[in-house]
Amino acid sequence: MSTAIINISSLVTNDPSLGEGPLGLVQDAAVVIDGDRVAWIGESSKAPATDNAVDAGGRAVIPGFVDSHSHLVFAGDRTAEFNARMSGRSYSAGGIRTTVAATRAASDAELEANLTRYLTEALRQGTTTFETKSGYGLTTHDEARALRIAAAHTDEVTYLGAHIVAPEFADDPDGYVSLVTGEMLDACAPHARWVDVFCEKGAFDGDQARAILEAGKRHGLVPRVHANQLGHGPGVRLAVEVGAASADHCTHLTDADVDALAQGSTVATLLPGAEFSTRAQWPDARRLLDAGVTVALSTDCNPGSSFTSSMPFCVALAVRDMGMTPDEAVWSATAGGAAALRRTDIGRLTPGARADLALLDAPSHVHLAYRPGVPLVSAVWRRGVREL
Repeated sequence: MSTAIINISSLVTNDPSLGEGPLGLVQDAAVVIDGDRVAWIGESSKAPATDNAVDAGGRAVIPGFVDSHSHLVFAGDRTAEFNARMSGRSYSAGGIRTTVAATRAASDAELEANLTRYLTEALRQGTTTFETKSGYGLTTHDEARALRIAAAHTDEVTYLGAHIVAPEFADDPDGYVSLVTGEMLDACAPHARWVDVFCEKGAFDGDQARAILEAGKRHGLVPRVHANQLGHGPGVRLAVEVGAASADHCTHLTDADVDALAQGSTVATLLPGAEFSTRAQWPDARRLLDAGVTVALSTDCNPGSSFTSSMPFCVALAVRDMGMTPDEAVWSATAGGAAALRRTDIGRLTPGARADLALLDAPSHVHLAYRPGVPLVSAVWRRGVREL
């Protein structure tokens, strides 16, 4: 079946050859969907005949959001920790370890129900592709089952056994690295596409992170890195050196870090929900963009430091607090996320691309930043099927 969405006020294609500027904006536009693909883009008055037609009523259409960094296989929450942090009190609830304990205790059914709940929540806000990670099990059994559960819902699954050192190995971090690069990796690699590591003081140092990423590569996994979130460190440059698809967070950067990103192919994925939820320093997106770095935006949805599934919210934060223009933020939340996942079939609306798109209850994509917190997504198509 083919469907034409007509009378679109402003269509974001992310293809400059199809329209105006970097977003390839087409005014008074139409999109034709055939099966799960975009078949045609152009002026609404010139749309070819189709089996069905949907009148956008002068509203804007954008590519579905690509959330390239999330942590959705978990149990429990950390409300008390967040409340204490926002109240200015010190709190020592154990952070990630609190979620690890709850996740280990949860059944597969409970973990999957929680995952699907947040996926549905994200879909309502226009997210049509998401990546998600393990990292809250930290045993071979629990990491492998997290990945199996995630893989039933997305192709973009990341092995993050190296989130923190498991509590049982607190006095033997090298022993835990051996587990992560050995038995655990053997069990997890068949269910994942990516390997990730939290390269940060208090987690894994540069040498440990390199060993973990290289072991993952030998198993056919592509690296990603949690890098330079809490302070300066080797994470960003390590990501570039090992050919990581993305360096995520990128909050504390030296000139050498920015140069490395600009000269390499690693995408800088910025996660403003984390800074919002921890009152931390904002990443300087303007500095990265001006240096020519490819930037993605993502939610980092997790129960501890960024409990939001809303890509529109992250777009608004990036514009308000990280120096991005509305156009740049929307590009980074769609095409930028696709680049961070090394995908060319999503994050854009061009003939042959996957038919993932969101209809906004607004005349322009700029309203995503202009009207923060307002539920502007009124319809979503994913793989050509209307989901909302």
